[in-house]
Amino acid sequence: MSNLYVTEQNSVIRLSSRTLQITKGKEKIAQVPMINVDSILVFGNPQITTQAMAVLLEEGIDVAFLSTNGKLRGRLTSSVSKNVLLRVAQYERQLDDEFQVNLARTIVKSKIRNGRKVIKRFLYNHSNFDFSNELLLIETTLKKLDNQKTVNSLMGSEGIATAAYFKAFGKMFLKDFRFETRSRRPPKDPVNALLSFGYTLLTNEILALVTAHGLDPHIGFLHGIVYGRPSLALDIVEEFRHPVIDRFVLNLFNYRKLNKNDFEKSENGILLTDEGRKTFFAHYDKLLKRNLSKEKGPITLRDLLKRQVRCMTATIKNNAPYKPYKFQA
Repeated sequence: MSNLYVTEQNSVIRLSSRTLQITKGKEKIAQVPMINVDSILVFGNPQITTQAMAVLLEEGIDVAFLSTNGKLRGRLTSSVSKNVLLRVAQYERQLDDEFQVNLARTIVKSKIRNGRKVIKRFLYNHSNFDFSNELLLIETTLKKLDNQKTVNSLMGSEGIATAAYFKAFGKMFLKDFRFETRSRRPPKDPVNALLSFGYTLLTNEILALVTAHGLDPHIGFLHGIVYGRPSLALDIVEEFRHPVIDRFVLNLFNYRKLNKNDFEKSENGILLTDEGRKTFFAHYDKLLKRNLSKEKGPITLRDLLKRQVRCMTATIKNNAPYKPYKFQA
């Protein structure tokens, strides 16, 4: 099963029997059997008929509404889980300073270590590169984490390590594109545009899983409580940013899957063109289904995301240590 990406502006998503049809005027753009769809991502202003929405809710197929540049506006999802006791436990854990700091430290360690492995993995294939200064700063930052007793101090260390990581990451682009520094609102270059786009899509995947498990996506532990922010989903995203999205974006550029014609300037910064989005989605869907583990048997990215959400659920429910995702370099 796959995501269905709807990017054709002013199109309409309709239901015909058990098939989703996308039309624009009298033209039928696409049709997809509902059984083949995990979730639907709607970019810009396509419409969905009431009949289609009702069946999507009955079938538990989430619909995410995003702007054309990938900012999540909201989601259409079936009823919230009835597991209120789990959410009560989550609120209690969030008020437990020791639990919160320990979980935040685990997440930060995982993110930094996974970033370090991404650098070393690149060095394995490109031994002529020198990342010694970046790796030294990352190692030094890692050693200090156990002595930090507040979430704010952990976030500060995470920021230092991430800056060192991105300095190394920028040197890994071998072809036509360059990456100097992280820019978000707006993204100032194609690499930043794809990083932000990829992080948004990954956050949406985790947001759907967190909600389905009965957790409150707005109550996080590393990320504080901010109105409207899915902090818990962002907590889990941290483990996957560098080894999944960053490497995915790097490969798209280094293997020339995308070129300069796939991007355009707008008031919202650099964006993918319609054709660029199609190319990106095709490769992103393959990423979701690709075997990303060296463990016995195929384990896809979706499997890993589900496993981490289950792990977070058990950690919150049982007041137990959290086992983060470890990138196998």
